[in-house]
Amino acid sequence: MTRTTLLAGTILAATFATGAAAQTELSMWYHGAGNEVESEIINRIVSDFNGSQDEWEVSLQSFPEGSYNDSVIAAALADNLPDILDVDGPVMPNWAWSGYLQPLQIDESLIEDFLPGTKGIWDGELYSIGLWDAAVAMISRRSILEEHGIRIPTLEEPWTREEFDAALVTLKETGDFAYPLDLGMSAAGEWYPYAFSPFLQSFGGDIVDRESYTTAEGALNGDAAIEFGEWWQSLFERDLAPGTSQDPADRDGGFIDGKYAISWNGNWAAKSILDEFGEDTLFLPAPDFGNGPVIGASSWQFGVSATSEHPEGAAAFIEFALQDEYLAAFSDGIGLIPATSTAAEMTENYKEGGPLAVFYELSEAQAKLRPVSPGYVVAAKVFEKALADIANGADVVDTLDAAVDEIDSNIERNSGYGH
Repeated sequence: MTRTTLLAGTILAATFATGAAAQTELSMWYHGAGNEVESEIINRIVSDFNGSQDEWEVSLQSFPEGSYNDSVIAAALADNLPDILDVDGPVMPNWAWSGYLQPLQIDESLIEDFLPGTKGIWDGELYSIGLWDAAVAMISRRSILEEHGIRIPTLEEPWTREEFDAALVTLKETGDFAYPLDLGMSAAGEWYPYAFSPFLQSFGGDIVDRESYTTAEGALNGDAAIEFGEWWQSLFERDLAPGTSQDPADRDGGFIDGKYAISWNGNWAAKSILDEFGEDTLFLPAPDFGNGPVIGASSWQFGVSATSEHPEGAAAFIEFALQDEYLAAFSDGIGLIPATSTAAEMTENYKEGGPLAVFYELSEAQAKLRPVSPGYVVAAKVFEKALADIANGADVVDTLDAAVDEIDSNIERNSGYGH
């Protein structure tokens, strides 16, 4: 080998080394470890982004969902957060207030047409954005409702409280079902505020007072909330729904097995039900308990950590991930609602006329964010316990008053969480 050849090889190696060094690594944490389909999609987005430019290289680490939030909190305390985080929408205000996240500097024209529940806004600033949302519905079968003379509700004309109660009583009296209604009481945690606070809101109450965010007084223990609590308790007293001792296996398969006539469940469970019952399947809107029908909104979203030294690179990755192609891939892969109507049209289930398109319509028409406050993470747990206690027979007024005291005490200890 000549000296010239050696020199050329050295120059070429140096060129490659310089190119590699020019790519700045961005660390990213994700909550979807253990879900093969979800992991495949997020890894594809990372790979596509890394190959699309030569300035940034995202390095992905995935965690099981059950331990993810604790891992982020521990990393924040140790000043060891990654550049890019995903965050559950209702948790985002707490992470922003706690200094885990910084405002998200992306071109907001890119998200003008995104569903409202996908936008993580706190204190007037965008902190996170989601590629999908989730929605719940009263899932039933046309044949069941028609057989028993029960009106099939629509978005324009949902069931009233009286109609819904009468339908449940009618279905119970048939003796054909273990319970007429499945609420998913075996699913503790975030399911309770996500799935059940919309009932409270439709009655006219709420977890906290959203005008001030400094108290739950009047919202969670006012006349509307007490009326809701009494109705809620009556569902279990009248054996219209299984209570907190529900077998998780019944939650997963009870509707398909014929144990329940109606299931209050999400679009993530819809496909298996649709596969079983086909065109007989009905995805129905939430009932109107007097103040309009309401369902929950907001799911997992992407944001940039407050300690990231490369927020422009992290934002570039998040902008890249907002393409309809990826929104549609997540929807087809894990069944959730794509964030845009154009992405929905690229999917099998959510395109116009698709079997799950109704969930997109429900999300547009009925969705309401859980309280947008750093204190929500505490209030949610208090609400969960209160609803479980009331379902188990606790005094409604005393339980709601105690919940208000606990929530207000937490708000006061944290100086109002900045409100």
